[in-house]
Amino acid sequence: MVRYPSFDGTLIPSILYKPKGASVDNKAPALVLVHGGPGGQTRRGYRAFVQHLVNHGYSVLGANNRGSSGYGKTFFHMDDKAHGEGDLQDIVRGRAYLESLDWVDGDRVGIIGGSYGGFMVAAALAFEPEAFDVGVNIFGVTNWVRTLKSIPPWWESFREALYDEMGDPATDEERHRRISPLFHAHNIVKPMLVVQGANDPRVLPVESDEIVAAVKANGVPVEYILFPGEGHGFRVKANRIKASDAYVKFLDTYLRGDGSSD
Repeated sequence: MVRYPSFDGTLIPSILYKPKGASVDNKAPALVLVHGGPGGQTRRGYRAFVQHLVNHGYSVLGANNRGSSGYGKTFFHMDDKAHGEGDLQDIVRGRAYLESLDWVDGDRVGIIGGSYGGFMVAAALAFEPEAFDVGVNIFGVTNWVRTLKSIPPWWESFREALYDEMGDPATDEERHRRISPLFHAHNIVKPMLVVQGANDPRVLPVESDEIVAAVKANGVPVEYILFPGEGHGFRVKANRIKASDAYVKFLDTYLRGDGSSD
């Protein structure tokens, strides 16, 4: 368990995973991991894809940016109707923290996350294009205007809670457009891997389709895996394994730079 200071002095509680063998003489490439939500939390405990990354030599910093649950009401509400702003800067400062560790390779730091965390990946690459060297976007929102308007009626309680945090698209569409990575994708210059479920009702596949097309138009390396039959999260074990292997292969190619996942 670690805490690092953000741009305004707010301490960001985090879980830090150090790969076995990482040292001053054997520096590890690193990733900032952003949880889902908004309002989720990265906690201690086993997560297969995180362990897989660490086993392959990657340090992982599970950063609980402002707005995360578990640290009191004040911290939880710090990003209300301000997503993609202070919370994004908390994540960007995670790189600075990793660079301060003498066993981390400060020249090789990426960002990874799913759902809201996937949004933060795309936002970091679009709004802070030099902050990270690569991004792994796992079914992340890229167009808040569309996402907030497309919540199905049977998720009424979820819709109300999300509107309380994100704002009502009827009145806040201008801000939603401003923080949506899709409308700023021309800024993306670092490689991105996008992973999506074809039947995701919460983050529609078009969110990933369009950001992939936009990054390709920039001439930037982008890889895309679409899982048929999967929703918001991958239920089939073989698909979870395929996704986890894809993260390592992509990172070995574009972050570590050796093209090998051995």
